Amino acid sequence: MQILKNILAGIGLICVSGLLIFATQKAPSDDTLGKEQPIINDYNVYALEMPDDLNFAGEVVPVDNPDIYERMDRELLVNTYWQSNGLLMFKRAQKYFPIIEPILEKNGVPSDFKYLAVIESGLTNAVSPAGARGFWQIMKATGRENGLEVNTNVDERYNLELATEVACKYLKEAKEKFGSWTLAAASYNAGKAGISRRLEEQDVKDYYDLLLGEETGRYLFRIVALKEILNHPDKYGFNFNNSDLYKSIPTYKVEVDTAVTDFTQFAERFGINYKILKIHNPWLRERHLNNKSRKLYKIEIPKEGYYK
Repeated sequence: MQILKNILAGIGLICVSGLLIFATQKAPSDDTLGKEQPIINDYNVYALEMPDDLNFAGEVVPVDNPDIYERMDRELLVNTYWQSNGLLMFKRAQKYFPIIEPILEKNGVPSDFKYLAVIESGLTNAVSPAGARGFWQIMKATGRENGLEVNTNVDERYNLELATEVACKYLKEAKEKFGSWTLAAASYNAGKAGISRRLEEQDVKDYYDLLLGEETGRYLFRIVALKEILNHPDKYGFNFNNSDLYKSIPTYKVEVDTAVTDFTQFAERFGINYKILKIHNPWLRERHLNNKSRKLYKIEIPKEGYYK
């Protein structure tokens, strides 16, 4: 039927309720013939100018090296023109960076490491095929080794504050081992042993001199690209108002040192439902809390009036 309509419209006929009627089309006059306005395509893709001051945690990215230039250019292009993902990063950064930044500062870890969390998880509680979880993509064994509770009832890898503390501990140890924040960041992806082995095998001392696999080889460039883009939205064509960005919901903490038999009922005591409780406490993995050890947990409750 649609094909018939298209044919009829092309010869000046329109079908209305089963009836054919003639439609008139305004033909160009002698004065306007050949002067029709061109169709303008407002979308353009541009090559990007390489910034001359790229660094990670104050350590320079040597883009004067042609290999480094091409690899950096790739990540700037990929992340600039993946517009939907880029806008989401701006929106989420507004919500979560204020939680991450003070913890990095308290631990003496450069603020640039918040961009590591961006590329690890997209600032979501992601789950990797290998089983890493949360904003910082912490493996189960690593979490437990660093004091996080990880089981079917509670998984503190999903607790952003506690997971950021664990990430800081790892990164400070890696910095002490390698003497470089860049190599510390690379080891977050490949492991300290993996980076040590590659440095020794290839007899180099710098990340940018290493031949690495695809993922770790792109790792620092992706971090630096996201840092550059998120700090210069206008330069890379991202347009938004502050009101478009996601906002943190103010919360307060309720201390619990006993078992909780039903978090639905628990949430109702504070004027919220179970879904809202889970949004603010994704580390609570079941609808109850066992807590046989009488551990002290701090459960976040949103302040009144933010969820209608």
